[in-house]
Amino acid sequence: MFTGIIERLGKVIAIKKEVTNCHFSIESGIESEIYIDQSIAHNGVCLTVVSIDDNNYVVTAIKETMDKTNLGEVKVGDYINLERAAISGSTRLDGHMVQGHVDGTTKCLNVEDVDGSWYFTFQLDKNNAPLVVNKGSICINGVSLTVVNPTNSEFQVAIIPYTYEHTSFKFLKAGDSVNLEYDIIGKYVQRYMDNVRS
Repeated sequence: MFTGIIERLGKVIAIKKEVTNCHFSIESGIESEIYIDQSIAHNGVCLTVVSIDDNNYVVTAIKETMDKTNLGEVKVGDYINLERAAISGSTRLDGHMVQGHVDGTTKCLNVEDVDGSWYFTFQLDKNNAPLVVNKGSICINGVSLTVVNPTNSEFQVAIIPYTYEHTSFKFLKAGDSVNLEYDIIGKYVQRYMDNVRS
């Protein structure tokens, strides 16, 4: 499990396709602190470390992951958000409960600089609109954020300067695709209500 609080940016230094799988080599600066079989969220996607070199490590995304996330759009040289899994019993939950299981992707519609912070507007599928509530939590590219101004077709998040500078949001522009993970509590409530109505 993750919290959506990004540790650092990782640089994609190589991408190798193997049939339907895709191997990503990541330069992170924490290679000495990680281990094989460790779970790390990459732009919010939970992937397993399969090998480690002195200056990089490798994770593998299978077809299911590539189909449901924006990893297929990642290129060599891109920077991605990294977070290692929370440590049970000794980690403050500064963000919210994030599984690293991406629900899908969406498009950034607009980026607005408001003199010291930024509003990012994202497209919202009307079927998922009940999962996005004002002041509720959402995970975008692995970052735990608070929803503002949601409608049935879009929503916004407000980004403070620290988050902007220390995550890949500083590279994000209108038209870019992002990974979305909706709040797990909201998903359970929706599932329960669907069963009650049927």
